[in-house]
Amino acid sequence: MGEVLNGSGQARLERSCGPSPRDWLRLAPSQPGIDRIEAYFAGHAYDPHRHDTYAIGYTLDGAQAFDYRGAPTVSVSGNAIVLHPDVTHDGRAATQTGFRYRMIYVEPRLIRDALGPRARSLPFVRDAVSADPRLMAALRPALDHLDRCWEALERDHVILGIADALLARDPGARGRTEPSTCTVAVERAREFLAQHFRRAVASQELEAITGLDRYALARQFRARLGTSPYRYLTMRRLDHARAAMRAGRTLAEAALASGFADQSHMTRQFKQAYGLPPGRWRAIRVADGRRR
Repeated sequence: MGEVLNGSGQARLERSCGPSPRDWLRLAPSQPGIDRIEAYFAGHAYDPHRHDTYAIGYTLDGAQAFDYRGAPTVSVSGNAIVLHPDVTHDGRAATQTGFRYRMIYVEPRLIRDALGPRARSLPFVRDAVSADPRLMAALRPALDHLDRCWEALERDHVILGIADALLARDPGARGRTEPSTCTVAVERAREFLAQHFRRAVASQELEAITGLDRYALARQFRARLGTSPYRYLTMRRLDHARAAMRAGRTLAEAALASGFADQSHMTRQFKQAYGLPPGRWRAIRVADGRRR
């Protein structure tokens, strides 16, 4: 079963835009490079934040509002949502009835691998909200059943469908890929950062293993993965911290075990990545089965 988060016990007496005791967040079983959620928020959902993944999903009920690329945006039932990696956004209900939605977070490397030589860059979808039937058709098998992990071939099928739908919405991304030497260099850097997230990584180390200078690597890293090497390292630390908190570690323990200088350092990075502090994220957890 997926994991369920609920806001009971953490509500404050605030105006309607604040956290609500009716809020809940359901997590699907985790899979490499992929996270899936279903959530409901009655008012305020997330402060401005950015992640290093694509965030792609659809609104199930109500209307969800968010600011994206400097413009207010609203999604209603039947709309698909595409948020590009490393672009700041927030989240809130657009009506008093709140909103419910499902979302899949996909590491950009999976999209690039699925597109292969058909794309010269990551697809960038300018319209964050649409009623694109191809995108919705790709999302249904990804988000219809959150309580189970995918089989290996099913995972490949789902990611390819999403990647194709994204590329269809950004024809400018089509074309020849960057030189294979750059592809290999970025993958070496990514693997190194994923393995050594618990410590500080020096630019000289990445230069040595990739053969690129730090600025060329940063440009190629962003072109392939949609974010910078440092942001990628930070997000791997946060992945580990979230897992530690789910396992019952304190915030301070999770911070130190994940490579952060201290709890306050982790809290700042957590809010920037997820739009809410780790204390609230952890405090709204309840047992499975209390979603409705």
